[in-house]
Amino acid sequence: MKNLLLSEAIGDIAGMPYEFSGRTKNYDSINLLHPSNTYTDDTVCTFACAEALLKNLDMAKNLWERCRADFYRGFGGRFARWLMAEDIQPSYHSFGNGSGMRVSAAGFMAKSVEECIDLATKTALPTHDHPEGIKGAVATALAIFYGMQGKDKDYIRKHVLDEYYPSWSALTYTKIKPGYRFDETCQQTIPAALICFLESKDYEDCLKLAISLGGDADTLAAISGPMAYAYYREMPEELIANAKAKLPKWMLEVNEEFDRFVNREG
Repeated sequence: MKNLLLSEAIGDIAGMPYEFSGRTKNYDSINLLHPSNTYTDDTVCTFACAEALLKNLDMAKNLWERCRADFYRGFGGRFARWLMAEDIQPSYHSFGNGSGMRVSAAGFMAKSVEECIDLATKTALPTHDHPEGIKGAVATALAIFYGMQGKDKDYIRKHVLDEYYPSWSALTYTKIKPGYRFDETCQQTIPAALICFLESKDYEDCLKLAISLGGDADTLAAISGPMAYAYYREMPEELIANAKAKLPKWMLEVNEEFDRFVNREG
C-alpha cells in the first residue's frame, strides 16, 4: 500500500472548510475538493509523530519542533501554549482528540497488538497522557492495525468500539447524527469516528459521513480516514493529488519513507 500517511492528511484537508463557519450535517453538500481546503494542525502533528517513530527520534522534541515551525495551522489553546514555551514542557494531561488524530502511523507500522498499543501510547505521552487521551490513541491505532491485518468490521467493532467505548456499542450513525455537536474530547470524537468508518461504504463515503456529523469535521475525518484506508485499501486519485499539492516537502518525504518502511517490513 502507498500513501499511508496521506490517508490522514486527505481527511484533514477535506474536513477543514467544514470545521467552523462551514459546519454542516448535509452529506450531499460536501465537496471533498473544496477550493479553500488545506492541511491543519492535525496533519502537522501526524507527520511529526510518524517521523519520530520512523527515525527513532524523541517524540516530544520532534512534535515540538515540527509544530513550532508551522505554527499557524489552528493548534488548540493548551497545545499552542505548550509549543510557545521556551523549552519542552511536561505533559498537560489532555484527553483532547489530538491524541487520536496524530496516531495513525502507529496503526500502520505495528506488527502486533502489543506493539500497536506501545507505539500509540508513545505518540500520546508528550501532551495527552490522561487515561482517556491514551485510550483514544490506542483505540484509533488498533482500528487501523486490524484493518491492515485484514480483519472484518465485526471484528474491529468487537475489539475496538465495544471494548474501548462500550457505551457506544448499541449506537448507529443515524442515532448519533441529529444530536451530535462540536466536541474536542476523545470521549466524543473517537467512537463517533469509529462509527463513521464501520458504517461507510468506501474511503470517500467515510470522510463524508465524518464531516456531515456537524462536529470537529477535519479531526473526525483525519481519524476515520486512516481506518477506512487500512480496510478498503483504496483512495480516490484526485484526493491524493490534491493532498500532495498542498503539503510541504518534508511531509511528502516522510510519506514516501514511511511507505517504504511499512512495505519492506511487511
